[in-house]
Amino acid sequence: MLNCVILTGRLVADPELRHTSSDIAVTRFTIAVNRRFARSAEERQTDFIDIVAWRNTAEFVCRYFKKGQMIAVEGSIQTGSYQDKEGIKRKTFEIVARDVQFAESKKESVSSDNFSEFDESPSGERSNDSLKDDRPYSNGSDDDFKEIETDDDLPF
Repeated sequence: MLNCVILTGRLVADPELRHTSSDIAVTRFTIAVNRRFARSAEERQTDFIDIVAWRNTAEFVCRYFKKGQMIAVEGSIQTGSYQDKEGIKRKTFEIVARDVQFAESKKESVSSDNFSEFDESPSGERSNDSLKDDRPYSNGSDDDFKEIETDDDLPF
């Protein structure tokens, strides 16, 4: 039998790291995933999918992902059920993440979240005085590079 899910979507909110009573890291977050098609004259639909990540995966998500960022999740569907206040049996489902990856480049992430290049202060506010610029050759100019002239055929 096979239970495998692969999703890409945008985080609906900043993920929060929590710990169980036995100190296991866990985070629950929701991603918005657009449906591939829409009927004519209708607006494209979006599904909001709940995901849970454990241990190192949870720590990775909380450390590197913020609201609005594109995320790729590989995992499995987990179902459950409960009785609501009126005694009606309800069914739930969520994705248990096995692997999480970035689904957009840092440059694309910056354009979708103008604050992603900024550090957060201890108070949780973001400030532009802690701007990080860790791009290679960020202080260089086009004059630093020379065109290599060759008459040789390319090796491929």
